[in-house]
Amino acid sequence: MRHHKTWSATAAAAATALVLAGCSGGDDGDVTLTYATWSDDQKPAMEAIAEAFEAEHEGVDIEVQVLPWPEYWSTLQVGAAGRTAPDAFWMLADQYPAYAEGGQLLDIRDAASDVDLSAYPQSVLDLYDSGDALYGLPKDYDTNGIWFNKALFDDAGIAYPDDTWTWDDARTAARALTDPGAGVWGIAAPIDRQGGYYNSIYQAGGQVIGDDGKAALDTPEAVAGIEFWSQMQTDGSSPTLQQLSDTESVQMFMDGKVAMYFSGSFWAQRLYSDEAFRANVGVAPLPMGEQRASMISGILNAGYAGTEHPEELAEFLIFASGEEAAKIQGESGAVLPAYQGTQQTWLDAMPEFDLQVFVDAVDYSVPLPIEGNAAEWTGLDSEYLAPAWNGEQTAAEAAAAYDAAIDEVLAK
Repeated sequence: MRHHKTWSATAAAAATALVLAGCSGGDDGDVTLTYATWSDDQKPAMEAIAEAFEAEHEGVDIEVQVLPWPEYWSTLQVGAAGRTAPDAFWMLADQYPAYAEGGQLLDIRDAASDVDLSAYPQSVLDLYDSGDALYGLPKDYDTNGIWFNKALFDDAGIAYPDDTWTWDDARTAARALTDPGAGVWGIAAPIDRQGGYYNSIYQAGGQVIGDDGKAALDTPEAVAGIEFWSQMQTDGSSPTLQQLSDTESVQMFMDGKVAMYFSGSFWAQRLYSDEAFRANVGVAPLPMGEQRASMISGILNAGYAGTEHPEELAEFLIFASGEEAAKIQGESGAVLPAYQGTQQTWLDAMPEFDLQVFVDAVDYSVPLPIEGNAAEWTGLDSEYLAPAWNGEQTAAEAAAAYDAAIDEVLAK
């Protein structure tokens, strides 16, 4: 969930390739649709889904394209504006409003009239609610939990996290697990919206955006949720922001440098693929504040409104988020599929991990806040919250400043 990046020659070349693949039929009249994604890890599963669709739709070819994260969004942004976007593509909730309101997404409601929307988590559907239009269907979802290093807990003689843990338990364990001499910290505390402080704000009974549509960070509850994280930076339980910038949190966790990493289900495959580290990995629910809460999000399979093949594209989007595709995704281990009843395939792919934690979290999940130009105001959090993490401001001071900056963006 990052800002759009500057358009580059690499992105331009990628966009050209996507346009040639997505907007042209073959000489024999067959239809070619391009499916743009950003994950190499998921490419085999996406190609298997494409092949399964092609087997049922003679004359339709799906070309899966993987673009690096910055090029992905600049390709999509420029392509949508210039009517040269790929046919099918992944969409994130904070980017979604701009494309939906700009008329750049294909409405598949008529084609999906027989689709049972109750098969998808309501909290994920709510992220992509556009009234009477349906601009795609969720392919997956992610919730959050505590990834923890069993070996570091064992060495420190500390009991593993479980569903009884409170904020105090987490903070106490983080301090006890920190061993500066060994270069080990109890927790990674980056400025992380989806895996970090959004969760604790809602756990404290607060909101990021209030019911009035304005920022709600300048409240005691939201400040408490922010302070939960900033305090673990200032008391030395976490690497500094600079250290977490030099090496991403998940890598520090995998290197045995941090004992706990609060984050999403989307890390499961990466952690599981490290066979040497796998046996040390534990999973537990996020700790309780005043209540339980976990942010939930999910990738939408969306399509370009300007496609030359709207009927075939609508059929593919429905298929790519349907039951058969969900099982293919789950069995690959790459993602927690959104379609009801298929989550077990993902759980079975990595049986050593207690991944049920992430499925259970749906029951207390909160959709990511995406009001207004979310991509712009969410991108300001590091600027405004870093002083609290660095001990230069109180959490209340940083929250008030960020609150005002969010409202300035929302007022545009």
